[in-house]
Amino acid sequence: MEGCGRQRKSVLLHREQKEKELAESNVIVIERSELHIRSHFSVYINFLQPCYLKDWEMHVQFKVHGSGKKNLHGDGIAVWYTKDRLHPGPVFGNQDQFHGLAIFLDTFRNDLHGMDRSFPFISAMVNNGTVSYDHGKDGRSSELGGCSADIRNRDFETYLAIRYSRGRLTVMVDVDDKNEWKECIDIGGVRLPTGYFFGASAATGDLSDNHDIISMKLYQLMVDHTQEEENLDWTKIEPSVSFFRSPKDNIDDPTGNFRGTALTGWKVFLLLLCALLGIIVCAVVGAVVFQKRQERNKRFY
Repeated sequence: MEGCGRQRKSVLLHREQKEKELAESNVIVIERSELHIRSHFSVYINFLQPCYLKDWEMHVQFKVHGSGKKNLHGDGIAVWYTKDRLHPGPVFGNQDQFHGLAIFLDTFRNDLHGMDRSFPFISAMVNNGTVSYDHGKDGRSSELGGCSADIRNRDFETYLAIRYSRGRLTVMVDVDDKNEWKECIDIGGVRLPTGYFFGASAATGDLSDNHDIISMKLYQLMVDHTQEEENLDWTKIEPSVSFFRSPKDNIDDPTGNFRGTALTGWKVFLLLLCALLGIIVCAVVGAVVFQKRQERNKRFY
């Protein structure tokens, strides 16, 4: 179990207990009203005010349902944290080449060659306005990670949690009626500014489905930052993810994952230890070889 701003210790977290902990930790709930999207084309909703929280967690209660069987439904829902308010566009109802973060709940497979993953599929994308979402590849060329999740036509409530804290993006789901969070995405090295807008959108294209956003709750996480971090103008930060390959290098990657994270202290220690052991082994082997050569040379005198 984790409290606000503390390091996560378990992949599975009890959802109701987590929300109680957030509420009891002087966390500000920005939005608690119910918002609904029922889409047969494309619809979007916007938060009216920008968010200036450095560390936050968003809980989304949603429902995707319809009469379409097998693959005869689509396209899905997207949750956004972007520089501009949402505008009609081709990416799950919003404009392409956005600035900020998008979490896609994709219910329709477009890439018939990408059979290594099952749909619905949840993925994350960070964009600085220069990258286009590739519908034909289901966004693989720009996604940071993801997981499959059975979110359609469930007889119980389904939830999504998005946490951003100290440069780390974590996405969790509760879609199995177990009242616990299950980790879907965990990415380090993510830089997001303050002053962006939250929103949600849904789209269907040629097929139809019902996409309901029942509630969106935004919590402030109480996290200590260094003085240097506090002095930064967080509104000027450019959305980015460090330590990952160019999206072009990832197009043929079947896993769809091209992110990396910064080396932690213990990883650096292990690397240095391995390097030191390698040097010692080389030195010992070199000494043994040198000694044998010396002994061999003495025999010729």
